[in-house]
Formats: sequence, structure tokens, C-alpha cells
Amino acid sequence: MVPGRLVTLRPMEPSDAEALWRWNHDPEVMRWMDDGYAQPLAQVRKRMEERPRNAYGDVLRGIEVREDGRLIGLVRLRDAEPETGCAELDIYLGEKEYWGRGYATDAMRTMCRYGFEKMRLHKISLTVVTENEAAHHVYRKVGFVEEGGCVRSSGATAGGTTCSPWASWRANSATEPRPPRLDAPGRR
Repeated sequence: MVPGRLVTLRPMEPSDAEALWRWNHDPEVMRWMDDGYAQPLAQVRKRMEERPRNAYGDVLRGIEVREDGRLIGLVRLRDAEPETGCAELDIYLGEKEYWGRGYATDAMRTMCRYGFEKMRLHKISLTVVTENEAAHHVYRKVGFVEEGGCVRSSGATAGGTTCSPWASWRANSATEPRPPRLDAPGRR
């Protein structure tokens, strides 16, 4: 469990399969995602049951509201390499009533803090669809800076989706308010 201000990041469990399935079948939630084909609930359950434990190269956490313990999304650091100290970040909130209320920002800050402090990463990168302004706002707030653009083909459209890779370095956090350390006194 990794506590944040509004959320706690916890390992995903097989019992989370129904929420994940529901989110992945909601067109509004999946609007900016390259989700391939929706899977039946039984297949999602099986995948969650067979998912390997979190390891350095792939850390998947559920985003849980601290106030009531409700699972509202997920965040993942993947493709982490100790030789380079780099990882890719994925995040989404599946419970729409929590959009725009600071939960994604807190989850991002908490997972980045975990990556930099516990995993000893030097750089966390992510890719975002250019038109997804809400995501851009969250990433800027957390301290991510835009590196450049790319064009990537998407199964959802014939022409492709334009996206911009973003990256964050520990040095960039000096210009943003630093979140509390994981081991700070008074943290749960």
C-alpha cells in the first residue's frame, strides 16, 4: 500500500476484475485509450487471477479512495530498467464521478514519488493523445514536461492518432510543490 493525500495505491486483486471490465466497456472512459478488443468478464477474471506479482519491471496498482476504500482506477509503472532508471507510466480513472476532483493528480504524484524514491528511477515517461487536454493539465500539475510529438496508428481510426510523449525528471519537481516523502513522520 502506498498512501497519497486522497488515494491509496494498492495491488490489484482478482476481485477487481468486474470494475476493470466495466471501465473497459465504457466508451467515455476508454475514449483516449488504445484498448484493442473488449474482453468478456470471464477472460478479465482469468487474466487478473493469472497476473504475475508486481516486480521491478512492472508495478500495477489500484487507485483507491482513502476516505471510503472505493477502487476508482489504476496506475502502472512498466518497462522499468534498473540499468537506465527509466520507466513508462500508464493511468486511468474508471469511475467518472471522480474526474476533475484531484484524484488523478494525487495518484500520479504518489506513483511518481514511489518510482523515484523506492525504485530509484531517474525518469518516468508517458504518452498522451494530443487532444486529451484534461490529461495534459494533470501531467503539467505533477511536473511533467513535453518532450515532443509522434504519430501512432490506432485500431480505432483508419488514419491514426496523434500523441505527444511527455516525460518527468526528478529535477523538474523543484519547480513544483514537492509531495510529502513516503517515510515522512505522520504518514500512514
